[in-house]
Amino acid sequence: MPFSHHSHSGQFCAHAQDNLEDVVKAAIARKMQILALTEHMPREQQDLYPEEASIAGSYTEKVLLHTFRQYYVEARRIQQAYLADINILIGMEVDWIRPSSKVYIQDLLTEYPLELFIGSVHHVHCVPIDYSIALFDEARNLSGGSNEKLFEDYFDLQYEMLTALKPPIVGHFDLIRLKSDEPNTNFAGMEGVQRRISRNLTFIANYGGVLELNSAALRKGLKEPYPNAEISKQFVALGGRFTISDDSHGIDQLGCHYRELLGFAKEAGILQIIYFEKGSCDKDVRLPNNVTSKAIPLSELESHPFFA
Repeated sequence: MPFSHHSHSGQFCAHAQDNLEDVVKAAIARKMQILALTEHMPREQQDLYPEEASIAGSYTEKVLLHTFRQYYVEARRIQQAYLADINILIGMEVDWIRPSSKVYIQDLLTEYPLELFIGSVHHVHCVPIDYSIALFDEARNLSGGSNEKLFEDYFDLQYEMLTALKPPIVGHFDLIRLKSDEPNTNFAGMEGVQRRISRNLTFIANYGGVLELNSAALRKGLKEPYPNAEISKQFVALGGRFTISDDSHGIDQLGCHYRELLGFAKEAGILQIIYFEKGSCDKDVRLPNNVTSKAIPLSELESHPFFA
């Protein structure tokens, strides 16, 4: 049963493509059975993404709030319209930027009865770290000029997010390596970084969070998905749980590199994959609307015609 718990559309995300309904139709055509709609949360004016800030007047904090409201209404309509064809979950991707993000996020979770949310970090020192090398360098300079210190700051900020929110799904755990000088790094020899990774993974495993195996890293030219093999094996040893996501930003990216993703999971020693669905009586207490997590053996997932 192929699925993705992380997706975006051009209708509600400035750096994505295609209308939301067209994305859902494409997922159905590709025989995906579960699709989580997880548009980015609205952000404060000072935190506009570069592509938003470049269009003067088109994006403001007020506009982003209105857009998210439109997204939620449209997602609910689509969820009902295609109820017989696909299990749609409505959620959002959290952007943790600073400690005050907590109140902003909790207000959104109170206002919108979402079925899940992804906890992600895209900024360090309030600077986007996955948008361009120039902005990555700016964040690195604010960390003192070294990759190692920036990596430490990233995982510290992630820990803030984890302890404040305990997100059901943790997004692209080691995204920080994408624009670095060594995007395929396993953080070898960086003792401070390794300690922080271990701390974060242990916390996630203890509260029952799920790490996404995110194939977008492969799409962007990295050799391994997020998280890399060393981190994935460490989480396996902790009894941690994984799901799979394409982090798609349009129709062309749905299920992208999923065959490689399953091969990676097998080599990392992952035996089962978690998915979320509505309607079960065994509710995950961190999720609203009667949503729960279930597991499918990796071998069973591999046998689905989607992967033939």
